[in-house]
Amino acid sequence: MSDNKNLLKITALLSKIIKKINKDDPTIAIIKLHGVIGKVGHNQGLTLDSLKSLDKINKIKNLKAIALLINSPGGSPVQSELIAKHIKFIRQKNKKKNLPIIAFCEDVAASGGYWLACIADEIYASRASIIGSIGVISHGFGFVEALKKLGIERRVYSQGKNKAVLDPFSNTKKEDVELISTIQKDIHEHFIDYVKESRGKKLKKDPDLFTGKFWSGSSAKKLGLIDELGYYEEVLTKKYGKKIKFKEFGQHKSFLQRKLGAFIDIFYGKIEQKFIESSYFNKYKL
Repeated sequence: MSDNKNLLKITALLSKIIKKINKDDPTIAIIKLHGVIGKVGHNQGLTLDSLKSLDKINKIKNLKAIALLINSPGGSPVQSELIAKHIKFIRQKNKKKNLPIIAFCEDVAASGGYWLACIADEIYASRASIIGSIGVISHGFGFVEALKKLGIERRVYSQGKNKAVLDPFSNTKKEDVELISTIQKDIHEHFIDYVKESRGKKLKKDPDLFTGKFWSGSSAKKLGLIDELGYYEEVLTKKYGKKIKFKEFGQHKSFLQRKLGAFIDIFYGKIEQKFIESSYFNKYKL
């Protein structure tokens, strides 16, 4: 009986030693930034609020780096900036102030998706990744002729001459277009300044760089939009060794979404969300 007790004690001790050794292995925090940025239909897309789990990153022992896995065609410029600033804030709160942030672009890192990549000290992509689209866009539909054909009269009452700007049921006005163009110009200039600050002298001089044009990973490397071509596991293992561990962080899902999955998604507009997401991604599909 005593031999059995001793064996149990030795087994428990070995288990503690193994756990201790494993805790000391270098760990990389993997942040998955996938999907359209901002509110998508009636659902929350990729937003700062959906990334609550990121606050746990600095609790990781032996944290060596933060890796971003980006697959996004963009979306809200505000949410892009908020997410970027929050990830930088996480690094500032870490004991290692120089903790590397490394971005890996998957299918698409365009517009707001590229904004997120520019947080990083280094940006990697695949040869066929779509990179860039440094521009600003607003889009919608006009239903003026449809209303006429249906015999529907549009009635709008407002205080303030600009409250009905770009109403899809009214004719487009020159002053409306000028107003939205001014806002777009401000955001575009901010985007350009941000990319220049992030990439610095790595950027090559090219007249199309900030026109909204996008490139393959191979071409993006030549332009200085990314640093190298590479897959995240391969690159990070080479940098930090074969014993490296990955701990993933991503978008938060509610209790009902986790438990009931697709059934709840249908009732909360998942079909609409998928349709809108597809319209964003399809622009960059080959």
